[in-house]
Amino acid sequence: MKYHLTLKSGNAKTGPIPVSTTDSTSCPPACPFIHNGCYADGGPLKLHWNKVAQDRGESITQFCHKIKSLPAGQLWRHNQAGDLPGRGNQIDVGQLARLVGANAGKRGFTYTHKPMTASNLKAVTIANDLGFTINLSANNLEHADSLMKHNLPVVTVLPIDAPKTQTTPRWGFNVVTCPATYRNTNCADCGLCQIRGRSFIIGFPAHGTGAKKANLIAKG
Repeated sequence: MKYHLTLKSGNAKTGPIPVSTTDSTSCPPACPFIHNGCYADGGPLKLHWNKVAQDRGESITQFCHKIKSLPAGQLWRHNQAGDLPGRGNQIDVGQLARLVGANAGKRGFTYTHKPMTASNLKAVTIANDLGFTINLSANNLEHADSLMKHNLPVVTVLPIDAPKTQTTPRWGFNVVTCPATYRNTNCADCGLCQIRGRSFIIGFPAHGTGAKKANLIAKG
């Protein structure tokens, strides 16, 4: 498995913070967006993602060394493409532990579509408790409702025309659409996804070259 760290992102939505990419072998088969609406599956990001798996990526040891070298308190996003360490649906607990350790004193955050099996849930819970924010990624509002039972931060894909605020259909959790999708802000200024103890869900309207496919999944 290979990793890459961009020290200053050129993405307007993230802002000029460090962002990483993990090769696509980390993506779990459980994710319904694989080749079916994944925002990273097209454009310049897809080209970069492919190169990470070829000659641009580096080992977990090299990657963690770079994360450790980030300034104290640095906000950074893990995985603009890719998922947590581990091929397929299973998290590689050892590699995740190294990543969590490297993040000590920093404000790293990421998202995962890995299914919350007992072992995966334990690993993600520990990571969050130790300061590395891992958001559980839901496919739609119904899925988000069910993921909230784990008492972990949750995000979800939303239909393209989703309102800025709404509630989940079953339990009525508040859903706030990512501010960077409708006004002039970015991750560097916002930081909502890095807040571990929040009680609301963050939603991302389907976007990218596969937005129409993702939109169908988001509608359930």
